[in-house]
Amino acid sequence: MQGFAGKVCVVTGAGSGIGQALAIELARAGAQLAISDVDTEGLAQTEQRLKALGVQLKVDRLNVTEREAFLAYADEVKEHFGKVNQIYNNAGIAFSGDVEVTPFKDIERVMDVDFWGVVNGTKAFLPHLIASGDGHVVNISSLFGLLSMPGQAAYNAAKFAVRGFTEALNQEMAINKHPVKVTTVHPGGIKTAIARNATVAEGIDQAAAADFFDRKLASTTAEEAARVILEGVSKNRARVLIGNDARALDLLVRITGSRYQKLFSSVLPRFRPKGV
Repeated sequence: MQGFAGKVCVVTGAGSGIGQALAIELARAGAQLAISDVDTEGLAQTEQRLKALGVQLKVDRLNVTEREAFLAYADEVKEHFGKVNQIYNNAGIAFSGDVEVTPFKDIERVMDVDFWGVVNGTKAFLPHLIASGDGHVVNISSLFGLLSMPGQAAYNAAKFAVRGFTEALNQEMAINKHPVKVTTVHPGGIKTAIARNATVAEGIDQAAAADFFDRKLASTTAEEAARVILEGVSKNRARVLIGNDARALDLLVRITGSRYQKLFSSVLPRFRPKGV
C-alpha cells in the first residue's frame, strides 16, 4: 500500500475487527499509529501484533463518547508524534430491535457511540489534520447508512447521520481550501464480532441473530475490508463501498428509490429465522 509511510494515523476501535485490521495494514505500509479502544484486552492483542512489526506506537484506552477525554487525547497524540495526518473513526456498536419495543436508552447508546463518537473524533483531530498540511478524515458508516432495514432503526439512524455529517465535511474542506481529504466508508457484512457483541431488544434471540449474521450475511473479512479502505484513502475517494453486498444493494436503492422499502418488508420476513 503506497502513500502511508511516515504518516501519523489514529484508529479508534482498534481492539478487534476492522479497526485492528486497519492498524496492522497501516503499520505494514510504514505509518506511525495511535490506537485506542474501550476493550483493553483486545487492544493489548493489537498492540502485541503491531510491536512485532516494529511500528512507532501510542496505545490508549479511550471511550469515544467522552468528549473532553477525546479532545485531550487528540492533543496528546499531536504532542507525542509532532503531527497527525489521518484519523479513522471506526469504533462502533450494534443493536437490534423494532422501534415499538426499543427503550430510549438503547437508541441513545447507539447514537452516542456510532454517531457522536465519530463527531467527537472528527472535531477533536480536525485542527491537527489541517495543520499537518496533508490530512484525511475516514469515517466508518455502513451499508445501513445507504438503506434502512427493519429492526435496525437505531443503527440506521446513527449510520445515516455519519454519512450526512461526513459528506458535508468533505464539501466544507473543499470550499474552505483546507488540505484535508474526507472519506465515508460503507461496509456490508464483515466477518467480525460485532453481531456477537450486539445488544438486542426484549424478545429477540441474541445468539440466533448473531449466528444468522455470521453464517448468512458476513461475507468479507476484516483484512479485506481494511485493504479496500486504504486503497480508497490512497486514491482520495469520497465514498468507499466494501463487499459485493454493499455494491449490489447500493445499486438497488439507486434504481428503485424508496420502493426498496416495500420490497424488503415483504421479502425479509421469509428469510429471517424465528426470534431474530
